[in-house]
Amino acid sequence: MAEPGSPSVLAERLLDRSDIDIGEEERRVLAAIAAGTASSRDVNDEATAQASFGDRLSDRVAAVGGSWSFIIAFALVLFGWMLLNSEILKRVGLAFDPYPYIFLNLMLSTLAAIQAPIIMMSQNRQASKDRLAAQLDYETNLRAELELLRLHHKVDELLAARAQSELRELHDKIDRLLADKGPD
Repeated sequence: MAEPGSPSVLAERLLDRSDIDIGEEERRVLAAIAAGTASSRDVNDEATAQASFGDRLSDRVAAVGGSWSFIIAFALVLFGWMLLNSEILKRVGLAFDPYPYIFLNLMLSTLAAIQAPIIMMSQNRQASKDRLAAQLDYETNLRAELELLRLHHKVDELLAARAQSELRELHDKIDRLLADKGPD
């Protein structure tokens, strides 16, 4: 037979399900309750621990590529490129990419072709992180709910014990009164 505070007993008592019928999240929460340890975890720590080098790189590229600093710097480079190839280098006959800027268009297309999947990887990672956050929230909420149920059970047991004690006292009082009154 299982110990009174074991996860399988807690599953039966608190969830009205057997240990076999519960999911991994419930199993983790019940084990933490049985062990008396904290079960909450930080989603950022969990996501960082699971992240590969490629994941961290895609997050960094998405962070840089989606910033105003990048947009402003990129716009300055584009205007500089166009100015350089339209006016300055064209005057001396050294313009390597004159209007319509075919090489610039090729580089921009290449950059977009590389940057788009990297940003998608970062978005997929963020979606995965959001799912992990939802799972951890569920575990925390379940832990709180189960702890409240345990407290309710304890309060019910205390109230029942108190009522039992008061009932015994009342019986004793009645017995004393009947004994004092004597037989009629």
